Amino acid sequence: MANILGINTGKIGWLEAKAAIEKFYNDGKSHLIVTPNPEIILAAQKDEELFYLLNHADLSLADGFGLKIAAKLSGQELKRLTGADLLPYLLEEANNKSRKVLIIKPQNSLSSEQDMRLVLSQKYPKASSLIISTKRQPRVEEQDLEKIKSFSPELAICLLGAPEQEKYLHNLIINTNCLPIAAGLGGAFDFLSGRVRRAPKIMRRGGLEWLWRFIKQPERWRRIWRATFVFVYKLIIWRFFLPYRYRPNVAVLMYRQTPSGRDIFIVERQGQSGHWQLPQGGLDELDLVSAGSKEIREESGAINFKIIASYKKLYRYEFAKENGRYQNIEGEKHFGYRGQEQGLLIVEFTGKPEEIKINYWDHQAWSWINEKEFLKTLHPCRQEAAAIYLQKLQNH
Repeated sequence: MANILGINTGKIGWLEAKAAIEKFYNDGKSHLIVTPNPEIILAAQKDEELFYLLNHADLSLADGFGLKIAAKLSGQELKRLTGADLLPYLLEEANNKSRKVLIIKPQNSLSSEQDMRLVLSQKYPKASSLIISTKRQPRVEEQDLEKIKSFSPELAICLLGAPEQEKYLHNLIINTNCLPIAAGLGGAFDFLSGRVRRAPKIMRRGGLEWLWRFIKQPERWRRIWRATFVFVYKLIIWRFFLPYRYRPNVAVLMYRQTPSGRDIFIVERQGQSGHWQLPQGGLDELDLVSAGSKEIREESGAINFKIIASYKKLYRYEFAKENGRYQNIEGEKHFGYRGQEQGLLIVEFTGKPEEIKINYWDHQAWSWINEKEFLKTLHPCRQEAAAIYLQKLQNH
């Protein structure tokens, strides 16, 4: 498996993907398939929900020749399988098994609903279908959800483009009983409908699809620029420079006053039971107070709090101590920042209890813990830093 800018992908090839898809149809569970390309991976650097969904999908198939270059630069192995190749296979399999296929398309898509129905009726007549036209949005509209539930699809193909398609499908999965396969495939249907012509094979093999798209659709130059030159620039920084740097970071110690003393707000990392910590996040070119305030709003839902104090560069640690953004699922680190240099923001919560609401992609649980129990409740790798932060709180 390759880890590219923190995204794990390209673990399996075509035969293994087919076997996985067959298994997905028969195990009684819902499954998300993603096809990250350079543009999607760049978007995930600033979108934590997308970052989470890409790394927690049931199947991640690397789409884009740039990812092969990225893997080679970092000495990793990556197998490429494009969405344009996956879509006809999924539809052919659905046709052979007479499956129910749901297609979610943007309202202003290049391929119209009529185009899609023509392709489905001519090439895949045994598969029954439902086409939903919607805005590019991350959530399913209520009226559409009722139609989808009534249809009970076995295969959902979302063409909204990233990040909306991945978020839309996640929302659809949690609101339906069982959706065996949900795949985000961007503009792949435009190749089937003939609205867009694929690059010749010789250009695809040489990694020049971006040039072909520029020739055919020059209005896409900004997207092509990001997917090629910006991606390569970010990759070089990630591979050769970040391993020697520490990411500027802020931890937020939010407390509330109670009759028995101060309680401190802590969160449990998503997918890591028992890993309790303070909310934290990168500065991302903001000052410490602005970044910390943004982080606590996003990670706790709190909007009513009072800034008490802030401290720069209190603690530094390496990612080897935790399973962080720049590691694959086996825990092996693949470049990116060496670790984090952490500052502290102390805030007092002044809102109502029902205000607290965490996001699913960062944390799986939250708690108020008494100040006296705070340190021993945290994960061992968090306790050294937390002792410093607790002392700062007690100084106030």
